[in-house]
Amino acid sequence: MSRKTRISRRTILRGLGATIALPCLEAMLPSSARAAANAAQAPRRLALFFVPNGMHMPDWRPAEEGPLADQLPPILAPLSAHKPQLTVLTHMTLDGGRAHGDGPGDHARCVASYLTGAHPKKTSGKDIRNGVSVDQVGASKVGHRTRFPSLELGTQPSSQGGRCDSGYSCVYTSNMSWRTATSPMTKETNPRAVFDRLFAANATADDRKAQSQRDRYRKSVLDFVAEDAEALSRKLGTADRRKLDEYLYAVRQIERRIDQSEKIRAGDTDIPVVPRPVGVPKDFSEHVKLMMDMMVLAFQTDSTRIITFMYTNAGDNRSYNNVGVNRGHHSLSHHGKDPGKLADISKINRFHTSLLVHFLDRMAAVKENGGHLLDHSVIQYGSGLGDGNRHNHDDLPILLIGRGGGTIRSGRHLIYPKETPLTNLYLAMLARMDAPTEKLADSTGPLEGLA
Repeated sequence: MSRKTRISRRTILRGLGATIALPCLEAMLPSSARAAANAAQAPRRLALFFVPNGMHMPDWRPAEEGPLADQLPPILAPLSAHKPQLTVLTHMTLDGGRAHGDGPGDHARCVASYLTGAHPKKTSGKDIRNGVSVDQVGASKVGHRTRFPSLELGTQPSSQGGRCDSGYSCVYTSNMSWRTATSPMTKETNPRAVFDRLFAANATADDRKAQSQRDRYRKSVLDFVAEDAEALSRKLGTADRRKLDEYLYAVRQIERRIDQSEKIRAGDTDIPVVPRPVGVPKDFSEHVKLMMDMMVLAFQTDSTRIITFMYTNAGDNRSYNNVGVNRGHHSLSHHGKDPGKLADISKINRFHTSLLVHFLDRMAAVKENGGHLLDHSVIQYGSGLGDGNRHNHDDLPILLIGRGGGTIRSGRHLIYPKETPLTNLYLAMLARMDAPTEKLADSTGPLEGLA
């Protein structure tokens, strides 16, 4: 028997200082007569990824339009296992990222316009002005259905001021999500803080005391909800019990990875009783993967349906010694067509997509309503710059991932007319999120050809 007792979709596990939302279980679904119809009604998720400094386009773009070839281009090759879920879009353009008389500052504009399509006001003062981003348009329409209307994540902090790029405020270079034209959404960079938001929300005074106790003795959040979890498990059928066990195991493993990262960063070995460490891993790969794990948990528990993630802020100049690149990324992007620099840029680009595999693997592993999370999602990965040397905002590297609940025919390379607004894609995304919008910045209508 697959299930025994019907339970509410909003069922949570509670313990002192801990609240754990649950994944979608069979026991939460309607009767078997309606189960097939319900599969088509699984929540749609929207994830938007940004990578800095453009892309080495010859190693990004598939050679031909139409079905993706067996062998993907070098930068996309790490995603080969998910090729049926990929849609490469060519000739997407961000007109708002162009100078329009404002001179240099393409890195700042490429982030500020990436999700808004707007042309940001050139200022390093407090009089910032941009546009509303696609994620926040969606959150304003469907955010009330989840605990968090949206989540904004990254690996580097958001700035609230300062001068960063040729007269543009650092606010523009470090924020791609904007609630209003003057209100950017500050992103969270600490995986521990995201974990706590997901599993210790609405804490009472007693809850906060228990949270402090858990930090002091390094107890798992699952230890506090074990009794509730055991009681729930007795009500579930075999398939749901297995699904619940897998989910709780994943939560515990992520907790352990966060704790280990904190110990490494703080130099702890014996887990002494000390104030809570910052929680940000030293290793960039581990940092990105932990944040991606938080994204999957948030989607899996329907805590939110909209997430943005910035690999780094605009113009980031870190080196990537782990893939044999010891020169800064931003410096390399001004390659002047030097073959060695172009090869290094391609290595960095490929490394970034290899990290994305971690997210896609986790999404595909979470079964839901006759499919998995990846089937029910619309994911965008790309940059607001094309070639980092040209600083162009047309012919952008834009990858769409997921089937949007069966509304996207993926596994293809689609070539659109030059100057096709990227914001047209956003209208198509919002429609699939049950958040249709008539206009966003320079949009001319929902992008066609996806279905």
